[in-house]
Amino acid sequence: MRKTYTLNVAGVSRELPLCPVNEHMDIAAFVMFSDVELTVACAKALLEKLPEFDVIVTAEAKGIPLAYEMSRQSGKRYIPARKGPKLYMENPVIVEDKSITTEAVQKLVIDQKDLDDMAGKRVVIVDDVISTGGSLHALEALVGKSSANVVAKAAVLAEGDAADRTDITFLEPLPLFFK
Repeated sequence: MRKTYTLNVAGVSRELPLCPVNEHMDIAAFVMFSDVELTVACAKALLEKLPEFDVIVTAEAKGIPLAYEMSRQSGKRYIPARKGPKLYMENPVIVEDKSITTEAVQKLVIDQKDLDDMAGKRVVIVDDVISTGGSLHALEALVGKSSANVVAKAAVLAEGDAADRTDITFLEPLPLFFK
């Protein structure tokens, strides 16, 4: 039988399967995709904790459902940083990211047009889980290429040592599981 971790967040409970990262550590797999109840509840709870903002920025792909729902509930625009340049992008701006859940270095890309649109605005950077902070750092670097002001960095969960950070807003800590 697969080991699980019981997560209670925003009034919702889920059993998260434990997945090996390496021979010394497992992580609890938190996936919001297709879980509408969880996404709606977490978006509402995060919005209640955030300062005033104008734009939400997130990384493709796992942050998109949360950012979309936060956008829908708040009426504010959201901009996803894509994993690579897309044909519709006239002037893609690229930064690189290394995540605990992905083996290779990833690219995050926002079109210059979107950076221009967020100029002078208050930005909230959102992700499903903040762990090492690699994706967060890459998103901050992208937003930093505009004159926007990051007013908050938020996630549903802060994994491992990220729960000790004072510069992020999160709903619940998520432990790491050492063998």
